Amino acid sequence: MLKTRLEIITAERVVYSEDVEIVVAPGIIGELGVLPHHAPLMTMIQPGELRVRRDNVEESMFVSGGFLEVRGDKVVVLADVAERADEIDVARAEAAKHRAEERIAQHAVEIDHARAEAALRRSMVRLRVAEKSKKRRPPTV
Repeated sequence: MLKTRLEIITAERVVYSEDVEIVVAPGIIGELGVLPHHAPLMTMIQPGELRVRRDNVEESMFVSGGFLEVRGDKVVVLADVAERADEIDVARAEAAKHRAEERIAQHAVEIDHARAEAALRRSMVRLRVAEKSKKRRPPTV
């Protein structure tokens, strides 16, 4: 099966660097699928779930925005923040979700509602990615 190299990079580290069969990223106008030999492309990505399939196994990651570039047989994602599903701190994401929900419910003038809604979306995506990962893992004995 044809593969393309995917690199997900943040300012702090290389989060992912593998040969994959497909990349599905949260583009700014919807999901963007990239297969091997995709036409060259550069676009922004929004906070969301980035999915990859490698050796017929799908893996999900959280990205909080950034850029995606396709060139040759390589896809590079430069993300503000990126976390593999097993790196997500579920308790922290739950706490962030509750804080954002409380801020939104306050309706106070000094609250930046757009920022609170963005924080709520990010925490919900983190929780969804972590939950999907748990469902795919085989039970431990």
